[in-house]
Amino acid sequence: MKFGKELASQMVQEWQEAYMDYKNLKKLLKNILRSREQKALPSSVRCGLSKRKSSLYRSFSGLTGRDNCMTRSEDEVILVSQVQPESSGNDVFYQTTFLMPSEDGGEEESRFFKILDEEFNKVLTFYKDRVKDVTMQAVELSKQMDTLIALRIQVYEPWTERNGNHQEVESSNPKPEGKDSVNGGNEEDPAVSILQELGTSSGGASRAASLSYLGHVRINIEPNGPLMKLKRVIKNAANSDLRRVEEKLRWAFIEYYHKLGVLKRYRSLNLSAFSKIMKKYDKITSRSASNSYSQMIDKSYLGSSDEVNNLIGRVEATFVKHFSNGNRRKGVKLLKTRSKIERHRTTFLLGILTGCSVALLVSIIVVIHARGLIRHEGGEQYMNNIFPLYSLFGFIFLHMFMYGINTYLWRLFRVNYPSIFGFKSGTELGFREIFLLASALSVLTLVAVLSNLDMEMDPRTKRFQTITELVPAGLVMETNFQVLLLLSLCPFNIVYRSSRLFLIRCIWRCLFAPLYKVTFSDNFLADQLTSQVQAFRSLQFYICYYGWGDFKRRSNRCLESKAYEILYIVVAIIPFWSRVLQCLRRLFEEKDLKQGLNSLKYLSTVVALVIRTIYDFRRGMFWKIMAASSSAVTTVFNTYWDIVMDWGLLQKKSRNPWLRDKLLISNRAVYLVAIVGNILLRLVWMQLVLDFNDAPFLHRRAMVALVACLEILRRGVWNFFRLENEHFDNFKKYRAFKSSRFPFHHQDENFL
Repeated sequence: MKFGKELASQMVQEWQEAYMDYKNLKKLLKNILRSREQKALPSSVRCGLSKRKSSLYRSFSGLTGRDNCMTRSEDEVILVSQVQPESSGNDVFYQTTFLMPSEDGGEEESRFFKILDEEFNKVLTFYKDRVKDVTMQAVELSKQMDTLIALRIQVYEPWTERNGNHQEVESSNPKPEGKDSVNGGNEEDPAVSILQELGTSSGGASRAASLSYLGHVRINIEPNGPLMKLKRVIKNAANSDLRRVEEKLRWAFIEYYHKLGVLKRYRSLNLSAFSKIMKKYDKITSRSASNSYSQMIDKSYLGSSDEVNNLIGRVEATFVKHFSNGNRRKGVKLLKTRSKIERHRTTFLLGILTGCSVALLVSIIVVIHARGLIRHEGGEQYMNNIFPLYSLFGFIFLHMFMYGINTYLWRLFRVNYPSIFGFKSGTELGFREIFLLASALSVLTLVAVLSNLDMEMDPRTKRFQTITELVPAGLVMETNFQVLLLLSLCPFNIVYRSSRLFLIRCIWRCLFAPLYKVTFSDNFLADQLTSQVQAFRSLQFYICYYGWGDFKRRSNRCLESKAYEILYIVVAIIPFWSRVLQCLRRLFEEKDLKQGLNSLKYLSTVVALVIRTIYDFRRGMFWKIMAASSSAVTTVFNTYWDIVMDWGLLQKKSRNPWLRDKLLISNRAVYLVAIVGNILLRLVWMQLVLDFNDAPFLHRRAMVALVACLEILRRGVWNFFRLENEHFDNFKKYRAFKSSRFPFHHQDENFL
């Protein structure tokens, strides 16, 4: 693999602009080569004439002139000097002077070294800033470890408190298994050793950490439930929160170690890039400038600093000692970033289940055609009672399928979706796993549909067979039981346990939206739920149909119940109301007026949905006008927000007209098609209000299901461009990591 492709594949995408522009510098070298090739013939003629003159006059004068076409010595090619602008403070920049005459080097080589210096200074400045950040974070991690050790002492050695006052610890007993023992018999407090291991200390002085400062620290972790207090004093919650604090701090160390590793690779990749480009320069120009430039790089901060390597070693030592009970092999294994493992059995099972799904679908089509079920007199009864039951699984399958396509495209275009969503490294589901789950659901659903295609009642009992009519109920009960078992009750690390627990936490925070801090994954999941309104209504129909309907005769009176009508509205607005509360929470926390406007957008959708549902039940010209007007307002509002705010498109002064400066897909027509498609799919739902669905070949239930499927397809397209915009927002801020909150908050820094 060529180095340019290797650099592009290994660079951190969010730091892409901070890397050396290897591609552009290669273009400059090609221009230099092209220029030298164009001057090659005149130069050779000129050199030949000078040699001939020298040979003619040598017999008369005895002079042996120097060949002017020879390359100058190394020291005469470039001169690299340090420059310190007044506005830069203590920062030092490097400037290269090209010493060759214009007829030998030309303007191309001078321009090459000018841009090379700009790239090097850019990389150097970025590296200094990142090292400064990780050093400051090391100081904070030191304070966190100080507090954790003091808390451990308080929990496991309460005898150190005498007369109600905390005393400095001089010795300690071994902790229970899995906990790190404090240095027994050592006068120096273990917290001081942490400061020495990380190379930092509070205030620059080593002093024994007194347990008395625990009263000035608060636990900064999320509560177990929405009714618990969000803030608690450490000494009142030490026993219950110690394990959670240790887990949170352990992950903080793992994330910090990962950040150091990425920064180390950033440095090595750029050093290799500068070395490669200078060797190419020497090869093209037949000069020897790489040694001089390499010596400058080695003496610079980028080449000579060793802070990151030292921090990596100290973090490993600290983590092994305090989080893996001294087992270095185990500790280093936990610190290392786990990559996603692709298993062949996943692809094998996916192929089998996909083939079964296709075969079942063909079988259903053949049975429908052979029996003439489309025009059967029981078709109306089937569509009103059975079709809504199975459409629930169709909506879920389609959403999973679209999400699988999204993950494939995000990985193809190198969108860091695991970091954006906050997945633990190596635990995120890939597109194969998602397609596998979707295909398994499709097989179960199609088998149930095939077994329940009977359109005729028993002429003797005037009822349908009980077993076949209970197939949809058994399917949903089995699915719900499996979901409940796997999502909540299964303690084993099987069937993507980490993803299951992550989904549970996101759903829980969506249900209690205003009581928890809102993350991007919470917003994203709540937006997905807003596109599954018909799925929630189908689930409600299940309860009504099998609870109060006569399923043996395929009849129900759900629409005649006032309670059903009210629940029909409430179930539909729950996802939108959750988004309203999330936006209000962010408005009060972040003081961002955009979140207030976003909450108004979802609130307008709630109003339109309520009015439209009332119109479905009561009809009438008044409700039709109200439904059409409210739906039109929220459609325009939502469409504008999708394209401008969520996707970041329609920017007038962007490099790509009416799109945005950076695009993942090079073909701009794709974005224009997406914009037009989003507008059309937003308008589709209004056809239910305006009664454009009176086509004789399509049942109203089928039309509702079709509109719901189109909304899911629109959401799938929205997902891709929404993540793309978030990805480029991380570009602007060089935000390559999800920084987790530390478990402790120090209220009085001066006290520490």
